[in-house]
Parts: sequence; structure tokens; C-alpha cells
Amino acid sequence: MTTLLADWRDRATHRRVRALAVPMILSNLSVPLVALVDSTVIGHLPYAHQLGAVAVGASLYSVLAWVMGFLRMGSTGFAAQAAGRGDGAGLRRVLVQGLLMALVLAALLSLLALPFSALALDLMQPSIDLHALTLEFFHTRLFGLPAALASYALVGWFLGIQNARASLMILLTTNLVNIALNLWFVIGLGWGVQGSARASVLAEWSGALLGLGLSYRVLAAYPGQVAWAVLKRWAIWRPLLAVNRDIFLRSLALQAVFFLVTVQGARLGDATVAANALLLNGLMVISYALDGFAHAVEALCGHAIGARNRLELRRALLVAGGWSLLASVVFALGFLLFGPLFIQMQTSIPEVRETAYVYLPYLAALPLIAVWSYLLDGLFIGATRAREMRNGMLLSLALVLPIAWWAQALGNHGLWLSFLLFMAVRSLTLAAYAWRLQRSGSWVKA
Repeated sequence: MTTLLADWRDRATHRRVRALAVPMILSNLSVPLVALVDSTVIGHLPYAHQLGAVAVGASLYSVLAWVMGFLRMGSTGFAAQAAGRGDGAGLRRVLVQGLLMALVLAALLSLLALPFSALALDLMQPSIDLHALTLEFFHTRLFGLPAALASYALVGWFLGIQNARASLMILLTTNLVNIALNLWFVIGLGWGVQGSARASVLAEWSGALLGLGLSYRVLAAYPGQVAWAVLKRWAIWRPLLAVNRDIFLRSLALQAVFFLVTVQGARLGDATVAANALLLNGLMVISYALDGFAHAVEALCGHAIGARNRLELRRALLVAGGWSLLASVVFALGFLLFGPLFIQMQTSIPEVRETAYVYLPYLAALPLIAVWSYLLDGLFIGATRAREMRNGMLLSLALVLPIAWWAQALGNHGLWLSFLLFMAVRSLTLAAYAWRLQRSGSWVKA
């Protein structure tokens, strides 16, 4: 206990956590702010299927784009460890590898997108109006996919070198441009749902181009060159691809959970799927805020592992964990007290509002349950321990799916109870893996 108190009182660690977490929290909160603006702008159009189209279309796009989140996570861990070793050439290699992978994967996903969207909507069985409008939104969003994936790699790389300011600039530029164009295209020009999609595409390209410019300037401080000949060797790609493969499978399983929530909500009616979308916007606010501390853990723990510094590793995890827990309590209280206002800000459709009010207590419970999984994700990403993350996610999904199937009889209550259970089991499995690695002394090898 004395050791933990000493670690918590280390002011230098608090400063490093704040320096990384605060900019990322500010930039991350702009991401759900975009979703809130989308929902608010579209939610004040006259029909529920318009809001539902944005919700379902964005969910389909997220399944494609967010499962590529390994481009950010993998870049962060390897860049952080290269920075800990003082390896300028390694930093350049990680950046180039991430960008090349982003372009290749964007091309492959574009080929899969059309059959994927048709199959997904067949499973959802939405109304005719919702089906047509969702396809229009989704097909337009695909034009921004290469930029979105490149931004993942850039943001992850900047986080790895503990340059949170550059990551902040990329994400803020993307999201503020998105907000401004949403208001202009949907309200000013009257483009409706299609205008919201176009705004997102232009915003994603703005962020990616800014990130490329910033990376060129930042690399001047890190001596070294890109070893192009080395990039032709399979051995150079194998560690990154192995980590990214495992993070991909983990992300795919996680996105499957969110996708199933949308599918089941759509089967319960247009008002329910719209209400669930508004509540999941609350989860986005929670997750992106807590991710700010998780990003700090990724960068600091990855740096400590690269430098083989056990004390720095322990202190970073403890301090970021303490702040994460405090933030989760604040969010829980906020949704308990101001949840109805949160819903009212997003839509004026009476049936959607009334449906969402019923399920607000589940949203309030989420941050207290999910906080641990975000924190531990940061630790495993910084350590490039993707295999354990993958196994923990797949195990959690396997344990909860049978219960979720049985809970379908409870309607939307069963859906939310299953979702909360999944988040709890996910935290427990990650904690079990972390404890086992700690017992074996595997976090920082001598």
C-alpha cells in the first residue's frame, strides 16, 4: 500500500498523464460531438426513418472502418517502443508501414462494401424508406474511407511518440470541419441525409492531409532515414502484421457486438433503433473521454517497456487508472441527473424521446462497468500484447452470446442487459490476463 501511495503522489507521472490525456480527451470528445450534431440536425427533420438511416448507415460504415482500428493501435505500440529506444529509423518505418497498410486495406474494403451492405440490411429487415436512405448515406461515406484509415495510422503514430498535440490537431480539424459542413449542407443547403454523409467525407480528407503535413515537420526532430530496402523484407513486416491481425480480430468481435445491438434494435421498430442510437451516442461520449486516459497508458507504458523501466510502467498505469475511475463516476452521475436533457437535445420526435427515457439507467451504469476494459486495453496496446487482447475479447463474446440469445424475450431491456454483461466480462478477462503476465514477470523483461 505504501508503494502504491508513493506512486500515486509522483507529480512527474501526473504531469505526463495530463499532457497526453487532456489533449486526447478534448479531441476525442469532438468525435461523439459530431455524432450528436448529426443526430440533432437529422433528428429535427420530420421523419424517424431519416434519423434511423444516419444511425444504421453510420453503423455499417463503422463496422468497416473501426475494425481497422488496429492501424492506430499497432502504430502506437511500436512507435512508443521505438521512441523509448531512441530509434529514429524505426519511427519512420512504423509510419510508412501504417500508411501503406491503410491504402491497401481501403481498396479491399471498398470492394467488399456493396455486398456487405446488402447482406446487413437484409438481416435487419428495415422499412422500405429506411432501407433506401441508409444505402444512399453509406455509399457516399465510402469515399472517405482511405482518408479515415490513413488518419488512424497517423494519430496512432503521433501518440506513440507522445505528441498528443498533433493528434489533437488532426482529430479536431476532422470533427470541427464535419460539424460545420453538417450544419451548412443539411440545414443551409437542404441536402438532408446525403448532406450529412458528404460532410463526413470532406472532413476525413481534411484531417488526413493535415496529418501528413504535420508528420513531415515532426520527423525533423528525430534523426534517421526510411530504410526502403529493409521494407522489402518479410521479417520487418511480420511483427506488425501479427499484432495487427490479433487487434483486427479483437476489433471485429467488438464491432460485431455493436452491430448486433443495431440489428436487434432495428427489428424492434424504427423508434427503438433511433432511441438506441441516441443512447449509444452517450456511450461514445464516455468511451472517447476514457480513451484519453487509455491513450496516455498506451504511450507511457509502451515507452517504459521500450526503456525497460518497471517503475515508470507501474506509475503510469496507477495514475491513469485513478483518473479514469474518477471520470467514470462523473459520467455516471451526469447521465443520471441530466439524461433526459441529453435526449431532448438530440431529437424532437416524441416517440423516440419516450423510448429513450426508459433505457437511460443502463447508460448511466455503463461508465462504471466499462472503465476497466478501456484502461487495460491501453496497457496491452502499449505492450503490443495483442494476442491476449484478442483471446479475451473472443472469450467474452463466447460467454455472453448464449445469454444474449435467451434475453431476446425481454425485448430492448434484454438487449441492454446483455450489453452491460458483455462489458463486465470483457474487463474481467483482460484483468485475468494482466494478472497472469504480472505473476510471470512478462511485462518488462530483463
